Amino acid sequence: MVSLNSKVRIPFKSSFALFSSFFQFLFVYFKRKVFAWSRFFEKNKNLLVKFFLMKRGRYNRPFLHLTAMCVMGIGVIIAPFLTNTFPVFSSENTSLELNFPKAEQQSITASEDVFHTNISGTIRDKVVMYSVQKGDTISTIAQKYGISEDTIRWANYLNSDDISVGDELKILPVTGITHKVVRGDTVYTIAKKYNAESQAIADFPLNDFANPETFSLVEGQIITIPDGIKPSEQSSAPKRQVYIAQGPIPVSPGGFTWPLHGEVSQFASWYHMALDITSPVGTPLVAAHNGTVTKVSVGTWDGGYGTSVAVDNGAGIESHYAHLNGVNVSVGQSVTGGKTVVGWIGMTGRTTGPHVHFEIRKNGALMNPMAFLP
Repeated sequence: MVSLNSKVRIPFKSSFALFSSFFQFLFVYFKRKVFAWSRFFEKNKNLLVKFFLMKRGRYNRPFLHLTAMCVMGIGVIIAPFLTNTFPVFSSENTSLELNFPKAEQQSITASEDVFHTNISGTIRDKVVMYSVQKGDTISTIAQKYGISEDTIRWANYLNSDDISVGDELKILPVTGITHKVVRGDTVYTIAKKYNAESQAIADFPLNDFANPETFSLVEGQIITIPDGIKPSEQSSAPKRQVYIAQGPIPVSPGGFTWPLHGEVSQFASWYHMALDITSPVGTPLVAAHNGTVTKVSVGTWDGGYGTSVAVDNGAGIESHYAHLNGVNVSVGQSVTGGKTVVGWIGMTGRTTGPHVHFEIRKNGALMNPMAFLP
């Protein structure tokens, strides 16, 4: 008979076996849970990716605000540490001359018009609000900002040109019109509605797309249509002039020629310093000048250029042909302007239709191709 006060001793081997069984059970349990969660995640991850991809346009502003607040908070937290650790950040040390050797003295001379802003010559990548001043008219405001008068009327729903001092007017960064996306809208339907080019909508930097490769839009977002025309006024609006690129022809005395024959669908602007020349897929295009092939990109996204070719004339001028269907040259090959076929028109890269994106760079800087072509 066992006394109540007696101690029950469990052999060491039995205790070890008990713990071993427990941990084996725990391991199997968590392993099953991890596998179950993995299968669930694998099954539903596409829905999660699609949600964040399609909705990101709506949450850009809250995300930026939250990020800015986090950065400010981190700055406030670490500021005392920086002050104590690095005296250069201390308020008692306001001169960098105490910590760094003196360099050569430099002076900046300010001209009389240093505070004058030439609005029409400034690149504006956002919509601004303008307060009407004394003497302003729709015409003078349009000239000041380098846009059309109709652009101001359409953006502010003006039925007449009567404006008063203090009125707030919405000024678009380019001549055109804005559009609020509704269900079913695409860059193609929007371009057709406003008699504009779909490629211009895709290229405009203010326009954000849920998927940059397919140009998918988010319902409710505002899209800017460069050179767009209000549907109700399209019948009375003057017809746009069609510019036909007359190529390929022999190079001009200046050494340049058009790379192909086609319609110029988009001219050079501050956000698109190039020419878009449309032509059917497979149309051959020639080098715009004599030179050597410096770059060939085939089957890549290449920042949106897609399949492309670059030719250098040896004097600091380089031409670039993008969105090609295929290439006919290789790096290091010499080409003759107006004769050597460098490739064929395609739809690779960031494009909404068959065309060549034609750039000219001078010493690495993008230039207006029209200044070089005959």
